[in-house]
Amino acid sequence: MSPDPKSREEAIKRLNARASDLEAATAQKTAEAISATAVTSQAYKIVAELIGGVLLGVAIGFVVDRFAGTTPWGLISGTFLGFGLSIYMARRTANRLMAQAKASGIEPQSIPFDDDEDEER
Repeated sequence: MSPDPKSREEAIKRLNARASDLEAATAQKTAEAISATAVTSQAYKIVAELIGGVLLGVAIGFVVDRFAGTTPWGLISGTFLGFGLSIYMARRTANRLMAQAKASGIEPQSIPFDDDEDEER
């Protein structure tokens, strides 16, 4: 007894449909994982710019104090300059990311303010 060719074709069609559904689900999960990784790496980059700018300013201020003999003023000035530099670099990176998101058609989502928590206290 050989199987009916029509039932075989239907089984193959069902199998192909299930395979394409599985492929679509896997592709979506992979895209979400790649997107999450990219967002995380950009966040770490901004944090590194904030910390690195301040540390660079402190190091430069320390060197200036050491060679110019202006102890604590070089360190204080370097810290403030490093802080300003780090804020500038982080803001520049954030603006670039916002421009990329806008160009790709992603709209920012507003988060509603919830006053209910304050009223309960």
